[in-house]
Amino acid sequence: MPKPTKGPRLGGSPAHQRHIIANLCKDLIRHGAVTTTQTRAKTVQPHIERLISKAKRGDTHNRRLALRVLQDRELAYILFEELGPKFAERNGGFTRIIKLGNRKGDNAALARIELVTEKVSPKQSAVREAEKAAKKAAEAQKLAKEAKESADAEKAAETAADAVESKEARWGRQETASRTTLQTKGQSRG
Repeated sequence: MPKPTKGPRLGGSPAHQRHIIANLCKDLIRHGAVTTTQTRAKTVQPHIERLISKAKRGDTHNRRLALRVLQDRELAYILFEELGPKFAERNGGFTRIIKLGNRKGDNAALARIELVTEKVSPKQSAVREAEKAAKKAAEAQKLAKEAKESADAEKAAETAADAVESKEARWGRQETASRTTLQTKGQSRG
């Protein structure tokens, strides 16, 4: 929200300051970027951001409010039909201020205020969450693969154990058979 400044105004009177702000907003809409003093850039930034927010809503009431500031139907059309849809995905921060150094004649601090036209990048937290989810999915796949391998190994172990048991059983039968034959032979001898 624009705050009234304490101390000197841009241009002298409140009406002149409103005209300066309106003209800077018009130039920003028309050209996309304006080089001006840092003070003017910082003063005009909340005003142009409010106009772009109104353009995103796009209804008749907001169009009339923007026309009150711009007083130019062509610029209002550009604002509502071109810039509004362009900034539909962005929730704020429609402009950026770049400091340029000092002006040669009066050593005033210059800045360039421009519309941010780059696509909105996903938030870092959303990216981190997506990476965590991908990592968890990879771990789950790894565990599932290990479980499958261990299940296969268990099945192989069971078959091996069954084979060993059957072998032992066979050996045991043979041993008992040989013992019984030995015992019977021993009894017959004795």
